[in-house]
Amino acid sequence: MSQGVYASNRHRSAVRRRLVVVGAVLAILVGTAVAGYAAVIRGDGGPGHWQAAPTDAPGGTGGATQAAPTEDAAPDQVITLSATGDIVMGNAPSRLPPNGGQGFFDAVREALKSDLPMGNLEEPLTNDTGVRKCGANSTACHQFRAPPEYAKHLKQAGFKLLNQANNHGYDYGAAGYENTQQALEAQGLKHTGAPDQITVVEVKGVKVAVLGFSSYRWSNSLIDLAAAKRVVAQAAKQADVVVVQVHMGAEGSDKTRVKRGTEMFSGENRGDPMAFSRAVIDAGADLVVGHGPHVLRGMEFYKGRLIAYSLGNFAGGQGTLSNSGRLAWGGVLHVSLHSDGTWAGGEFRSTYMNGSGRPTPDPDNRGLKALRDLSQSDFGGSAATFGSDGEIKPPAA
Repeated sequence: MSQGVYASNRHRSAVRRRLVVVGAVLAILVGTAVAGYAAVIRGDGGPGHWQAAPTDAPGGTGGATQAAPTEDAAPDQVITLSATGDIVMGNAPSRLPPNGGQGFFDAVREALKSDLPMGNLEEPLTNDTGVRKCGANSTACHQFRAPPEYAKHLKQAGFKLLNQANNHGYDYGAAGYENTQQALEAQGLKHTGAPDQITVVEVKGVKVAVLGFSSYRWSNSLIDLAAAKRVVAQAAKQADVVVVQVHMGAEGSDKTRVKRGTEMFSGENRGDPMAFSRAVIDAGADLVVGHGPHVLRGMEFYKGRLIAYSLGNFAGGQGTLSNSGRLAWGGVLHVSLHSDGTWAGGEFRSTYMNGSGRPTPDPDNRGLKALRDLSQSDFGGSAATFGSDGEIKPPAA
């Protein structure tokens, strides 16, 4: 209603002034009631959900509506996630780091800091269970384990969640797998990767679901895309943000490229990385974190969501993982997401495995340079772009 009708007139009598004020108050009350009734008729009224009726009066909104915030709408929150590739701290009993592994991750603790640091634990934390993946005389088979107490090193590094969905999860059988979970839980660490396991972590009031996939029976299936989509869709019902950890693709220093189609390694089906990653995003995933090839692979955006196809090797204590050439390069992926899972920013911090296999910041940024080239070569218009400081951006529209 125009404020002009309330202009005072110094020549009016005191009685007239009082009548004008009373009339104005009545007009406001009637106008408010009419507006409220109009809102109810439109169906947008009710406690905590109201909208002002349009007005064409001078100084009004010219027919536009102005929605007030709803009482039950959650405020947007930006959370930060960090993730690494393969982690092997050593191999018991004879190839463990000195001093019981104390300080193993000290050089990268700052690089890992985020609201939810995650890693791919490529070995069981268990004593010898008597069940081993490799035969006594096997030379081509690799099996790893570290003592259960090594879980404290992961805690001290800052990790909050570890993925078990990989080819070494069952190196010491079901008992070794369960011992690993118990060791992590004793340090207050979350784990994911078992079939149908949806691990939900609350971060700044935002529920984040993390699922692990591989081509092995002790994890959610990388091969069965329909089953993968079902479990991701279920996770999306339970959480605001869904993160997929996936061990996929063939291994080796020459396996840096992402191509369409199934990848095989040592007779094993290691999945179709592109088909899998896009399928789980279609089903509701907001971030895909890949590992498995032991080398860095490119990154792309699909429907606004980042796919990191492989984060390479992060730690391979006492020579458990080769640190020759590209096999030594890894890094820490940082991603910021809104509470609805949409992109808010990202960064890649290059690391390498030093002579003893410990993760170390890389001043030469070899991993970052490789990611920039690989992403553009493999994905073109959908490739992630990388700044000189490691900042990650979606491709230009």
